[in-house]
Amino acid sequence: MRSTIDDYSFDIVVVGAGHAGIEAGLASAKAGMKTLVLAINLDTVGWAPCNPAVGGPAKGVVAREVDALGGQIAKTTDKTAINIRMLNTSKGPAVRALRAQIDKKEYSIEMKRALENQENLYLRSAIATEILVENGKVAGVVTHFGQVYRCKAAIITTGTFLGGKIVIGPKAFEAGRLGEFPSKMLSESLKKLGFKLARFKTGTPARILGNSIDFSKMERQDTSDTPLAFSYFSEPRVLPKDSPCWLTKTNPRTHSIIRRDIQFSPLYGDVKLIHSIGPRYCPSIEDKVLKFSSKDSHQIFVEPEGRNTGEYYLNGLSTSLPFKTQVEMVHSVEGLEKAVIMRPAYAVEYDFVIPEQLHPTLESKLVENLYFAGQVNGTSGYEEAAGQGIVAGINASAKLKGAEPLVLKRSEAYIGVMIDDLVTRGVDEPYRLLTSRAEYRLMLRHDNAHLRLTEYGYRYGLIPRWFYDKVVIIREAINREVSRLNDIVLKPSNSVNNKLLSAGTTAIYQPTRLAQLLKRPEITYSLLKDFDPQPISDSSLAEQVETTMKYEGYINRLRQEINRFEKLENELIPGDIDYDKVPNLSTESKEKLKKLRPMSVGQAMRIPGIKPADILNLSTYLTSLKRRHNH
Repeated sequence: MRSTIDDYSFDIVVVGAGHAGIEAGLASAKAGMKTLVLAINLDTVGWAPCNPAVGGPAKGVVAREVDALGGQIAKTTDKTAINIRMLNTSKGPAVRALRAQIDKKEYSIEMKRALENQENLYLRSAIATEILVENGKVAGVVTHFGQVYRCKAAIITTGTFLGGKIVIGPKAFEAGRLGEFPSKMLSESLKKLGFKLARFKTGTPARILGNSIDFSKMERQDTSDTPLAFSYFSEPRVLPKDSPCWLTKTNPRTHSIIRRDIQFSPLYGDVKLIHSIGPRYCPSIEDKVLKFSSKDSHQIFVEPEGRNTGEYYLNGLSTSLPFKTQVEMVHSVEGLEKAVIMRPAYAVEYDFVIPEQLHPTLESKLVENLYFAGQVNGTSGYEEAAGQGIVAGINASAKLKGAEPLVLKRSEAYIGVMIDDLVTRGVDEPYRLLTSRAEYRLMLRHDNAHLRLTEYGYRYGLIPRWFYDKVVIIREAINREVSRLNDIVLKPSNSVNNKLLSAGTTAIYQPTRLAQLLKRPEITYSLLKDFDPQPISDSSLAEQVETTMKYEGYINRLRQEINRFEKLENELIPGDIDYDKVPNLSTESKEKLKKLRPMSVGQAMRIPGIKPADILNLSTYLTSLKRRHNH
């Protein structure tokens, strides 16, 4: 932020300063756009209203993808992490991921500082109430203070604030999250513009006082002894072991309290105050007890909210039951018998924009230069929001510059998988990224996000030249090492075979390339050093080489499959196509294609209910159109 005077004319206005809004605003400003970021409360910029953590399976990879594109989430996580671990280390590389506990107040402060210090970016407190549209294009944003900020593009990143309603037992009140105003008028503005909105719900557990917890009854989980970092721009480090997480679990008494008072639940009770669907992969404790009635216990992770607070987060105990029930329920858990609840658990219901109304660029189909990112698109999670935010920021800027948009493929990034799922398949519950959603997950690993995406970050002006050059050098070094291992041949001998047998693998009886040895599951790159005159010392480089060699056959098959699908992805559909003129198209497919208006034949093929025969008919029609155009 460089201006100290009020200004009412911008290239891009970002509505919201959560995880999506921050990335959208920073991306726009770095791309040279004069950018305004509006936040209801400047003291909760980049707030973590639910778990004080970043990462996990798939989500941790997304944080690294945002980093590789030039985003902020990974850098700020590294600055404010108090506990970090690599998950799934005993499993394959496709499911490994980092997860860090953050100091949530420090995280918010650091994110606000990043916005304040960014050239071309202006941060203001206001509630957006209306999107101004002229001739089908965004023209400005109106706030509840009466200000009119003129702009050429706007990015909506409102999280749970659109029509937000908090529910605790029989009590309900309007709020975006506990203690903060909702945004009601903006929902009405979007509806007037023709957008279809729906409602989802999410929830968060109680926060309890640390010195009222008996940690001696819980299992301690310390930070990693291995130096780790989310960002490629951070130096990996070992954190102090002063902020452990703790593991406990519910029990039959906990479950009986929940069943006894389920009649007072706003979700299951006699008087239903919540009618929306919640996140499948982050269910409330009521959901878990009722849907998995045969289970005697459910895990609860007791997580610190920061170094300078005594509050702890009860991961796994999300609920909207009455406060009195919450107290009894918490006290039934081992180690929490005397726990003091500082903030109650609650559910929040909110509006979201049905995402099939968006292009894969995250621009709306109804209003030109209006973009949506984050929870407002029906997703859940900080990382999912950040991934959408940076894409929306890049694309809004590119559109104003007349540049090509960024549309990440499913084979390039989890972000690409997520956006394609949203705009092509839609959502019937809050969308969360999972490794199982990515058909090319072995290629979308946490360790290679920079190799996949840095070129895009550099192209759109978010990544510095020195880092782009560094990634090019890394890629070349990996290729050189793979070639070198293919060139070195190991001859069988008693000494060689004794070492192989001691490693748990079979002996060799004919000359064998080191590359072939490395493909064996028992052989690691470090074990090869016994046979290798010139091994590389860089452990991260060695990890890349090892993964490349071990999964070479599978990755090559995936690449062949990707190449086949690329042809369909590159077969673009004109925006003004008249589907009524496509011969032999079924009525069902015609209706879905008219509604979703896919950008390519590949995207059309992924729309649920579209028949293969109709894809063939569409492709044939497009070929005939091209022939006519060429003649």
